[in-house]
Amino acid sequence: MTSSSDRSPAVDVQGTKTYEVRTYGCQMNVHDSERLSGLLEDAGYVRAPDGANGDADVVVFNTCAVRENADNRLYGNLGHLAPMKAQRPGMQIAVGGCLAQKDRDTIVKRAPWVDVVFGTHNIGKLPVLLERARVQQEAQVEIAESLEAFPSTLPTRRESAYAAWVSISVGCNNTCTFCIVPALRGKEEDRRPGDILAEIETLVGEGVSEITLLGQNVNAYGSDLGDREAFSKLLRACGEIEGLERVRFTSPHPRDFTDDVIAAMAETPNVMPQLHMPLQSGSDTVLKAMRRSYRQERYLGIIEKVRAAIPHAAISTDIIVGFPGETEKDFEQTMHVVREARFANAFTFQYSKRPGTPAATMDGQIPKQVVQARYERLVALQEEISWDENKKQVGRTLELMVAEGEGRKDGATHRLSGRAPDNRLVHFTKPDQEVRPGDVVTVEVTYAAPHHLLAEGQVLSVRRTRAGDAWEQRNAQEQDKKQGVMLGLPKVGVPAPLPVAAGSGCGCD
Repeated sequence: MTSSSDRSPAVDVQGTKTYEVRTYGCQMNVHDSERLSGLLEDAGYVRAPDGANGDADVVVFNTCAVRENADNRLYGNLGHLAPMKAQRPGMQIAVGGCLAQKDRDTIVKRAPWVDVVFGTHNIGKLPVLLERARVQQEAQVEIAESLEAFPSTLPTRRESAYAAWVSISVGCNNTCTFCIVPALRGKEEDRRPGDILAEIETLVGEGVSEITLLGQNVNAYGSDLGDREAFSKLLRACGEIEGLERVRFTSPHPRDFTDDVIAAMAETPNVMPQLHMPLQSGSDTVLKAMRRSYRQERYLGIIEKVRAAIPHAAISTDIIVGFPGETEKDFEQTMHVVREARFANAFTFQYSKRPGTPAATMDGQIPKQVVQARYERLVALQEEISWDENKKQVGRTLELMVAEGEGRKDGATHRLSGRAPDNRLVHFTKPDQEVRPGDVVTVEVTYAAPHHLLAEGQVLSVRRTRAGDAWEQRNAQEQDKKQGVMLGLPKVGVPAPLPVAAGSGCGCD
């Protein structure tokens, strides 16, 4: 801790220091940031108010190395903080995540005002590294080459009182030519099933009613344990946990999506009728160049089986447009799969070179204008399909879990928002009685847009839940904290739509 003379305006009257965590990239990073926040709070820091924009004693960047221009974005943000740090004695800046794992010493060379650089394998070291940097008055760069502790063993400051990520594995054994994640996250390591279920039961005991099982290749779970059916067994075991109302998972890989998983989804009531299945390309030629171990026929066969077993399932995907060597014929194969699969929504990416990946040096790089034109055609087709599929929901009666912060216009329209079992976002008329995030309402869908539904009539029923109680209790505690330490109220909400930030959020599943 700094001396009293070093305290900045963001320090409260009792001397408690504040922190801000900025997250970029996939759900893995979002979940890691919950751990980073938990570590800092366990070390005595207090979360800075929303909108602090760097006005904190410690600012942590949890970076992504997959998104285009990720490094430029990081250094731009670091540059913005440099003068703020110069004016604030004792302020510290830390950079972690995939870009830190990849660039290592480069970060301190380009931004010498950074105090700590840590990687994906040693996030638990952050408080120690911050203290060491303060005492030694020099930057601390520590990148572990292998996982030091499974993230689930670390303290956590979860972003939601009623919905939670649960990591079941880390790392990835795939070798997709466009993806650098395996090099940064390492080989797959699976948690023991008992540890996963114990964490879920603890969360449910705290009021959580929806969990999302998280893995870089989530349905490969069991490869490290020697059990090819471990994932389907885990889904079924989740169905036995009393009080757990909704189970989701992201992101699976078509290679590992076996019939036992489909059966477990269909036969386990609290496993939601929703599936995110990355396609990447509909062309067998491109899939081979990507080192994707399935082909178009296999992929469409999985979709057909899922729809047969779970007729109302909403299926989403990831697609990369303009991969090196992609011809117009190849692209038309992708369009064909989109028409056949009729995805509820798709996360589409224009291919761009990722340093360190085999694809970055492949022949046949596609001109930007060609990629852009294909991308626009794909987006237009998917928009049309998404709207058509949403129109089929009109007239249906749905149970929604009330969300917080997912309807940007809710205040102006006097509506609330919630997620249907298939994860569609529904805006509904605010009922007369109190409804809290985490509670469940029943509504009738009256209108469909491409990316959301409306339920403009009266709410048919409201069910108060333990999850709503947990949100209310947490909200009261945050209000007390606000009054006690003179800080703004941190935002409380679901981990970015579950799992609307689909796949790994980087198109690499």
